[in-house]
Amino acid sequence: MNKLILGDGLLGSELVKQTDWDCISRSKNGFNICSTGDFISYFDRYDMIVNCIANTNTYSTDRTEHWNVNYRFVYELAKFCNTHGIKLVHIGTDYLYAGNDKHEPTEDDVPVHGEYWYSYTKLLGDGIIQLISDDYLICRCAHKSYPFLYEKAFVDRISNVDYTHNISKLIIELIQKNAGGVYNVGTKSKSMYELVYPDNNDIGRAFTPSGYPLDTSMSIDKLNKFLK
Repeated sequence: MNKLILGDGLLGSELVKQTDWDCISRSKNGFNICSTGDFISYFDRYDMIVNCIANTNTYSTDRTEHWNVNYRFVYELAKFCNTHGIKLVHIGTDYLYAGNDKHEPTEDDVPVHGEYWYSYTKLLGDGIIQLISDDYLICRCAHKSYPFLYEKAFVDRISNVDYTHNISKLIIELIQKNAGGVYNVGTKSKSMYELVYPDNNDIGRAFTPSGYPLDTSMSIDKLNKFLK
């Protein structure tokens, strides 16, 4: 399949590095997410689109930007992919589980958005793909750059986060094995401090500010069984 990566952020760039698949960037290529004309001109020779474009300003109060990027664009992209027989791979987020009172929920549990437009619009994006898409893969994940860019790491917040190169490998494996549906993508639940400390013994300890989610962990049993 001819595959195209949308977005050249941290994850998109790493996916390109590991696969050498084509990539289109809003900043570098002038791709306009609001123009269906751009969809036609950029996507006409691809069988699969990996969408890494998102507003990831997690705690921003800018409703309009989150709505347009994380939901409206995803809706139009899913419709376009259906019309042209393109498989859509969409990068979701573990923040959909931030409001869930269940530790390590599965893909079949009801996701609950948090208190921010980011998690709400990402939930809407996932939902519309599941509702209308003919052929899709949603990868819910969290990733951090390597080496870690900060002097301190949270010790009290639990997730399945891992370095971007490790998360990218898992996503690529799912794509290559033709996975479909929703997958929680990550490694075993841990704090950011537990992730960083083995590579940086000088990392400081920090505690999550009030109002931020303390547990966005997910069950990765489905992922592990599929890739086994």
